[in-house]
Amino acid sequence: MKKKIVFMAVLSVMAAGTAFASGYRVPEQSINSVALSNAYVAHTEGADTAYYNPANMGWQEDRWQIEVSASYINLPHIDYTDDRNSLYNGSSKDENVIIPMFHAVSPDMNNFRFGFSFVVPYGLTKRWNDPFPRTTSEEFTLKVFEANPSISYKFNDWLGFGAGARVLHSTRNKLKNSGTINTDAGPATINSDMDGDSTDLGYNLAIIIKPTKEWNIAATYRSKVDLSLSGSGTLTALNNMLGSATYDGDINLDVVTPAVLTVGTSYTFLEKTTVEIAWDKTYWSDYETLDFNFEDDLTNPILIAAYDYEKEKYWHDSNAYRIGITHKCSDRFTAMLGLAYDESPIPSHTLGFELPGSDAYLFSIGGRYKVNENMQLGAAYLLDYKKSRRIEAGADNTSHINGKFENAGAHVVTAGMVYTF
Repeated sequence: MKKKIVFMAVLSVMAAGTAFASGYRVPEQSINSVALSNAYVAHTEGADTAYYNPANMGWQEDRWQIEVSASYINLPHIDYTDDRNSLYNGSSKDENVIIPMFHAVSPDMNNFRFGFSFVVPYGLTKRWNDPFPRTTSEEFTLKVFEANPSISYKFNDWLGFGAGARVLHSTRNKLKNSGTINTDAGPATINSDMDGDSTDLGYNLAIIIKPTKEWNIAATYRSKVDLSLSGSGTLTALNNMLGSATYDGDINLDVVTPAVLTVGTSYTFLEKTTVEIAWDKTYWSDYETLDFNFEDDLTNPILIAAYDYEKEKYWHDSNAYRIGITHKCSDRFTAMLGLAYDESPIPSHTLGFELPGSDAYLFSIGGRYKVNENMQLGAAYLLDYKKSRRIEAGADNTSHINGKFENAGAHVVTAGMVYTF
């Protein structure tokens, strides 16, 4: 019955499978954003401006700009120690993921600019082989890709607006679980193997204000998108009293990718060093419940108990606080440094093995090197250090978790090229 929580990860909706930020969101989608711990909305430089603040495209170099990059993400195993019985202990598998990223900004066209980004903004992957964790989360993989065309208009030297369309495509999502649950008819063995796909639309808005040449103030808003995952699955149950049962058919599920509001300000000192402070709020409170819809009604009481009910989540809105420093060391080399604190939106009573999230500290560093007038090479590293999290018996956890999660986090290495012409 605790099985349903498993698919929550699948809905986690994101991409290439990582989940190293708030919930299952992955905000770092370019060389600069990784290097600055995503303190990157007011002072954006280059093609990734199309994604992080399209309103600021009007102040970019008046040429075509393109960034092609990729991130290697390592998710170390998470250790779970149960307070009741060591037989419930477990460790998730290490996960290694590579995600591609692309950004482009056009030259000026009568104060208009056009941009395009291809990113992986949400994702999750988690696998457990130990008996207790795998009962709800043997494997959860969610891949969400986003195509984001955008447009900006520069009203004058100090004000610009931008907007874009979000096309989210979630594909090859995977949910598996196997284990034993207790029912009124005695112990029952359950197994599931599900997948699903979806394409859905949203929008984003942006503004940039430049009170002085050195000072920028900016805000962006990314809309909520409900992913309507459609796929198929096989569910099985075995009980000594009720015998065996199987469901093999279509399964539908709506998954929330929440709205995000980001506000930031930057100031450049002596034309060389820029400090940016940013805050973002992710509206996870829209994620209240998780409910599967089956093409045919489930009739077996074990399958109904395990899968056919509305699972409460009731996540809360989360905040992230970020600071980034960009320093032009020379005409060719620019160095970047970032720090951030990211809150987890998951309450103790609905936390599960598919995403045992906790508050996190982010540390990052990176740089760009100008090879010639047309090309820059860049690289960055980010460490996501998640705090240990204990779920007490009194939390009445819906996955029956009573213990401590440790060693969660992520390592992100990003490299790429920026080309102008």
